[in-house]
Amino acid sequence: MDAVPSIIDRVKLLTFGFAERAPLHDRNGSFPFENFRDLADAGLLTFPVARAFGGSGASIGDAARVIGLVGRADPATALVLIMHYMHHLVIARGNPWPEHLVRKIVPEPGEVALINTLRVEPDLGSPSRGGLPATTARQTPEGWRLTGRKTYSTGSPILKWYSVLAKTDEADPQVGLFLVPAGLAGISIIETWDHLGLRASGSHDVLFADVLIPHDHVIELRMPADWRKPDILQSTIQAALLGSLYDGVARAACDWLLDFLKSRVPSSLGAPLATLPRAQEIVGGIEAKLSINARLIRGLAADIDHGGDLDPVEANIIKMTVTNNAVAAVEDALTLTSNHGLTRANPLERHYRDVLCGRVHTPQDDSIRTIAGRRALGI
Repeated sequence: MDAVPSIIDRVKLLTFGFAERAPLHDRNGSFPFENFRDLADAGLLTFPVARAFGGSGASIGDAARVIGLVGRADPATALVLIMHYMHHLVIARGNPWPEHLVRKIVPEPGEVALINTLRVEPDLGSPSRGGLPATTARQTPEGWRLTGRKTYSTGSPILKWYSVLAKTDEADPQVGLFLVPAGLAGISIIETWDHLGLRASGSHDVLFADVLIPHDHVIELRMPADWRKPDILQSTIQAALLGSLYDGVARAACDWLLDFLKSRVPSSLGAPLATLPRAQEIVGGIEAKLSINARLIRGLAADIDHGGDLDPVEANIIKMTVTNNAVAAVEDALTLTSNHGLTRANPLERHYRDVLCGRVHTPQDDSIRTIAGRRALGI
């Protein structure tokens, strides 16, 4: 644990640069390659990797702290980092990846080597709502050949590895994850990502055209029905990290708001806006939301770290609550800033666009409430 404070201190130093570069990357929709060079040099890409594989063996709580700090500076960078962290945090806690594949995806010291799972497809949407992927893995004497198209492939410009969800071409197809090195013949990135928020996340489409991978690059294969069971560990870790990301965005918005209220002195008032009771009350409401978020994230992370009973339904309720608190906090900030909050010269409008993305991350609010409702009703 002695290394943790120094890692957190390194993150805090790095995020000054991330925050300075974030507006330009947002404006241009450009990918922040330099941020990941900095993260690699600081040892933050191996932070969540199990000690047995040469990493720092970070706790979920410490990983969430890192994501929250990075999200406060550049949430697009934090989102890419979440996808990388989730793989290693889950593997470190017993996910049954073949050991030879785990060793492949662990970055060397200082290496910029990230991984993400590519699941979503143009027709399928998110597989969390059911259905078979159209992406197909065909076994041949030389190896597996993958064909298909994945959308919303976060971090695609920089990923070294893809974990690709595909079905086999058998009469009774299995569904599985295949480890695919980026840059192979037949892989192309289609630059489709042009969204309202998280514009620098590089969440483009990735096209696989008869891509050959070795036979032993199967991460896991199951019958389709077996994928309907929730992955409790992954669900709970994802909830903690995504909550930390959007909470970080809200905290960045609050940072700017406090400076604005203390420095803005309308001539009609003759004093800073911070002296107005209405401003004080709204800021107090924002603080209340962020305090609740901090407690929820810390509690969920501690449950995972200390072996408590993990409940994916409860974890996703926490993710929904934290995300909606974050959105509401930024909306509250906008009510106090008039046109200043919506001008592109100030960061609050960017924070608002970014925090809204929390509502579309799987699982979405309607699914979370429906599942919780069915359980309560015994259906």
